[in-house]
Amino acid sequence: MTFYQFGESAVHRLNPITKLVFAVVVIIAAFAISPVWFPALLWVLIVAVVATAGVLGRFFSVTLKFFLPFLVLIFLAQGLFYPGEGPVIAALGPLEVQQDGLLFATQTGLRLLVLVDAFLFLLLTTHPGTLMTALVQRGLPPNISYVVSATLQIIPTFRARAQLIRQAQQARGLALDGGPLRRARTLLPLVGPLVLGAFTDVEERAIAMEARAFGAPTRRTNFEVIADTTGQRVGRWVLWICAAAALAANALGVFS
Repeated sequence: MTFYQFGESAVHRLNPITKLVFAVVVIIAAFAISPVWFPALLWVLIVAVVATAGVLGRFFSVTLKFFLPFLVLIFLAQGLFYPGEGPVIAALGPLEVQQDGLLFATQTGLRLLVLVDAFLFLLLTTHPGTLMTALVQRGLPPNISYVVSATLQIIPTFRARAQLIRQAQQARGLALDGGPLRRARTLLPLVGPLVLGAFTDVEERAIAMEARAFGAPTRRTNFEVIADTTGQRVGRWVLWICAAAALAANALGVFS
């Protein structure tokens, strides 16, 4: 039900807030600085950190399955329908593949890749319960920290629910074999139960949060205290300074 991969690496042992700040700052820098090479450099940095954590195989597997279809659509849309008059690389009848369109598609694709993989790094190396506890220890209300943690885990939760629904429908005689069109038609009976189940799940979670007094005004104590060293606190400030510098460079047009 989660992306989390158990490990004993130094990255796994970092405070979840440090990893969350790293992900947010990398995303801010990727969207703030214009040159195409910069998001690519940030993605290489993410890959290097993931390799240090020892979850590189799972990282590439999820990235390819989730992001590759979006990347193809981005290049098709921007390469063939970019509203510009730049140099034409190739022509397909009335459609033209423009150089500016491909450059824009490359920049957009790399930025979205950094956005997806930065949070994927966080999910692969951080247990949801540990992240929630760390957020509460930093002063975030428990109900909001739960919403943040649940949102980051929504994709594997929906995937597990969809697999259960498909198995139940297959047990009732739904044929899942055949060509691509037939398999696509089998997705239609999946949508209704999946959406209705999501609404039911929201109600059940709200009741569970009320039963555990998530809205209580008193200060809570934690069974587990997440370690937070001075070096990590200094590192987070440095990361925020880097994010501010990237925004300032964007506002001043340094890289335009």
